[in-house]
Amino acid sequence: MDKILISISTVIDAPLDTVWSKWTTPSDIMQWNNASEDWHTTKAENDLRVGGKFLSRMEAKDGSFGFDFIGTYQQVKEKESFSYVLEDDRNVSVRFTQTENGIQVTEDFEAETENPPELQREGWQSILNNFKKYVEAKN
Repeated sequence: MDKILISISTVIDAPLDTVWSKWTTPSDIMQWNNASEDWHTTKAENDLRVGGKFLSRMEAKDGSFGFDFIGTYQQVKEKESFSYVLEDDRNVSVRFTQTENGIQVTEDFEAETENPPELQREGWQSILNNFKKYVEAKN
């Protein structure tokens, strides 16, 4: 079965140092890492190095559901890009690119097979939009 690759992006009006820091610092991750207001991240860990792991515990605010989003870094280029593999063997890459309007953050990820690709794109884009809103409000 062919893997479906999904790409999402946004441009953030903030310096690269700020964008990188807010993306990789666990206390910040807990503030922006949700696809909707009825979800939140209750725990975040991040060992940003090749072979290091990250974990984000995502839960419905009503306590009805939760899951651990866990991956292992495969490549890390400080303030430029990183890639990781999720526990279900899907690959994800994230790039930070300077543009005239700010930092473009682009995520490419392999779709899972339980949900339609468009639903996955919308969910990941929503999280990325929350990240943009969080960083720009703090900047």
